[in-house]
Amino acid sequence: MNIYFLSKRILKLLGVCFILPFAFIELNIKSKEIKAEKNFIAASEKDIFLYRQMGASYLCIASKAEVDFKKGLGIASATFANVIIGKHGGAIKELGDKKLDEKKLYNAGTFQIVGSALNICPESIPNDIKNDYEKRVKKLIKESKK
Repeated sequence: MNIYFLSKRILKLLGVCFILPFAFIELNIKSKEIKAEKNFIAASEKDIFLYRQMGASYLCIASKAEVDFKKGLGIASATFANVIIGKHGGAIKELGDKKLDEKKLYNAGTFQIVGSALNICPESIPNDIKNDYEKRVKKLIKESKK
């Protein structure tokens, strides 16, 4: 009975000795993650171009694979927004200190991805989407002249 009792105590002690260092390592990793979140670098024009082209490429491939266009565009736009939020904290260099929320990034990504996809695979873009895009571009040009 005494041997069983001692071996049980030794196992508990060894368990604590092995678990405790891992707990401290985990705490250290968590504190580094918090510090890393504060050091986002705003997305440059190059970054935005890359994310937009990746989204357009995905959209073209999805369309050719007969994936519903709106679903493919939604996934590409959500990915665009998530990457900018995850990697850059929602900040874009051209906008200065202003950070965009997920909805604004999603909408901006949708517009930019469609524009790029029109250059890469115009045959894959439905006519109503093309027409809507062209109207929005004309409206933006008109507003910028004012």
